[in-house]
Amino acid sequence: MKILPISTRCLTIAACLILCICCSQKKGEVEAIVQPNIIWIVSEDNSPFLDCYGDEFATTPSLDELASEGVLYENAFANAPVCAPARSTIITGMYPPSMGTQNMRSVYPIPEFIKFFPQYLRGTGYYCTNNSKTDYNMATPEGTWDESSKTAHYKNRKEGQPFFAVFNIGISHESSIHKSIPNDQLRHDPAKVILPPYHPDTPEMRHDWAQYYDKVEDMDTRVGELLKELEDAGLAENTIVAYYGDHGGVLARSKRFVYESGTRVPMIWRFPKKYQNLAPGANGSKIDRLVSFVDLAPTILSLTGIEIPEYMQGSAFLGDQQEKPRDYVHLFRGRMDERMDKVRAVRDKQYRYIKNYMPHRIYGQYIEYLWRAPSCRSWEAAYKAGKCNAEQSAFWEQKPPEELYDVVADPWEVNNLADDPQYAEVLARLRAENDRWMMEIKDTGLMPEGYMTTLNKEEPSFNYAHSSGYEFAKIKHAADVATLRKPENLNEIIEFTHDENPIVRYWGATGCLVLGKDAGRAKKDLSDLLNDPIPDVRIAAAEELCHLGSSDLATPVLVEALSVDNVMVRVHALNSLEIVGGPVAKAAIPKAQAMIAAADPKNRNYDIRAARRLVEVFGK
Repeated sequence: MKILPISTRCLTIAACLILCICCSQKKGEVEAIVQPNIIWIVSEDNSPFLDCYGDEFATTPSLDELASEGVLYENAFANAPVCAPARSTIITGMYPPSMGTQNMRSVYPIPEFIKFFPQYLRGTGYYCTNNSKTDYNMATPEGTWDESSKTAHYKNRKEGQPFFAVFNIGISHESSIHKSIPNDQLRHDPAKVILPPYHPDTPEMRHDWAQYYDKVEDMDTRVGELLKELEDAGLAENTIVAYYGDHGGVLARSKRFVYESGTRVPMIWRFPKKYQNLAPGANGSKIDRLVSFVDLAPTILSLTGIEIPEYMQGSAFLGDQQEKPRDYVHLFRGRMDERMDKVRAVRDKQYRYIKNYMPHRIYGQYIEYLWRAPSCRSWEAAYKAGKCNAEQSAFWEQKPPEELYDVVADPWEVNNLADDPQYAEVLARLRAENDRWMMEIKDTGLMPEGYMTTLNKEEPSFNYAHSSGYEFAKIKHAADVATLRKPENLNEIIEFTHDENPIVRYWGATGCLVLGKDAGRAKKDLSDLLNDPIPDVRIAAAEELCHLGSSDLATPVLVEALSVDNVMVRVHALNSLEIVGGPVAKAAIPKAQAMIAAADPKNRNYDIRAARRLVEVFGK
């Protein structure tokens, strides 16, 4: 018998010992050591309009099959109802109002310690690809992705390298209904559409709903292609697959709005047999746990064995670092393109609470991109023609300070319970939770955006919000009192207009604006604010003075604001000018036309969109 050298015998014995140890462990324990591949399939602008979610009008065989092979989350939410702030949440594991990234496509700086989560994955050897939308509402740091392009793909990794790959599907995006397909070419019958109670029954509304369901079906086909590609590559048994929509959509009062229709999303996770120990339930099960986009980054780190950074505000809902289920999800709305707004919301498993910080603005503010949909234009026309009932008319009227909905009994959220004494306890509980959350994250959204833009030239909003100068409790109190629309609060609101803190003064002026003609006693105080050093304060005061009959004093202030070197100040002023209308708006037309003529077409130019609208309505 041939005797092996001592070194060879030692290696052989060691290998046998390792094999024995591994065989003695439970199978799940061995497999959990191996880092899983993960694929995210993200569809744009769709609520859970899928058959597997109970929507029988939908045609979604690929996602229905994925749900039968995985777990379906019934209570998954985008924290923001529009793409850029939603993706800002996902990529950082942070709430955008804590960072100053809550307003649509506002590229403000963030602190260096906040990383995009793929950077952590790459640090442990993962090959990370994004195909291909970014839209993070902030600059993408160097080293976030190995590839981020329309050709980015996990197949380009090194042999044996684990991967995290994102595939974004734009087929169901809002733009898919901007150009109408003839009825006889639609696969879903407009006559069979079940309309939400808040939508009027117009031909355009039925058509856009049917066309949208066609686009959801096309999106589902693309999902099937991606899953087959994974299977054909022999990688399905080593890869966790997650599918979700990037926020709700897509017809008016869904995307951009903090209702179920704008924030509740489909979310399905499939775990192959090898990683079944990581699944929260059996294949085909439905999970009622509340999850939201702020939880995605820590969840991915938990699944891949990477320690979750303490600064992340989300909670892992899978993996060995998962936390107990949350009781609430927190939602927000900031500026949407060229229209200012501030909304915060809280959702538990039965109720949704909404706090409107700009109740003096209607829900249906004109947004150029939203108005490209024939359905939206037809809804506005029906309202103006007096053909809408109370539920359908509410979209075109000023908002209440607070809203409360029983989403189980009222899934379309048309019955506001905020003033119902039977729900006073629920209202108080959810209001308190919203207050707690805003205080915890030091919500930057209570700053007017023009003011925040100026601050960001010196340091990130996050830094300022966590400094003593922000005086958040004081600011929050002023904002809450100012937006209750209670005339008995006028004395306190007038006191706000004299405060040393410019943000408190802004809320003082806004509080008068919310009260409208009931703030007549504040005319002198508002007139003093026309000389305030902060443009946003001057604009809010000027708008209210116009409503109080002092447009002669206010008009020069609003017109002059169009010359301020701050795009968000100009947007604010243009919003106010359009609301005031009449001779005041006409006085601003020459400057608005000059802005349009000098605009750089390469920029998004939200101020130019608002200026075009002003000229269109009042320039003739």
